[in-house]
Amino acid sequence: MFTGIITDIGLVRSIEQRGDTRFVIGCAYDTSKITTGASIACSGCCLTVTDKGRDATGDWFAVDASAETLTLTTAKNWCEGTRINLERALKVGDELGGHIVSGHVDGTARVVSVTPEGDSLRLVFAAPDALAKFIAPKGSVTLDGASLTVNEVTGAQFGVNIIPHTQSETTLGALTPGTAVNLEIDVLARYVARLDEARAERRET
Repeated sequence: MFTGIITDIGLVRSIEQRGDTRFVIGCAYDTSKITTGASIACSGCCLTVTDKGRDATGDWFAVDASAETLTLTTAKNWCEGTRINLERALKVGDELGGHIVSGHVDGTARVVSVTPEGDSLRLVFAAPDALAKFIAPKGSVTLDGASLTVNEVTGAQFGVNIIPHTQSETTLGALTPGTAVNLEIDVLARYVARLDEARAERRET
């Protein structure tokens, strides 16, 4: 589990095609304190550390992405030099600064517009129709691993504000119209929707 609070911006150092796709990611983490098998959210995708180390260019860790992960996420577009948001898994006792994030990406949303508002940026995204119903004003959403509050919803489009800190500490400040981002809907919204469906099914029977 994660909180959606980004703690580092990693850099894809290399990509290797095996049975799955292996990404080596440079980071500012002290990888000597990360165990093989640990989970790290990489732009919102919960991936397992399969190798790690430190060399002349700094610390790094490796993860394997399955075909399913590549199909559902923006990882299929990563290349050497791609910057990705990183968050290590939540530990018991850690501050829950964002919201409960599983790291299981539901799909991708696309940037519709980027508009300066004071020092902040107003970003409008288009969500897939199947996911749009789970996004509500003042609710939470995870975009490329970052926990954000939804400002408004219009059909399948929704807007968020990115404050200067978020712009500098994540990759979101560099987004441009047309860019795809990983989208994870709020797990609470998912369960509320399922309960409503269950009630409707009982009424029909």
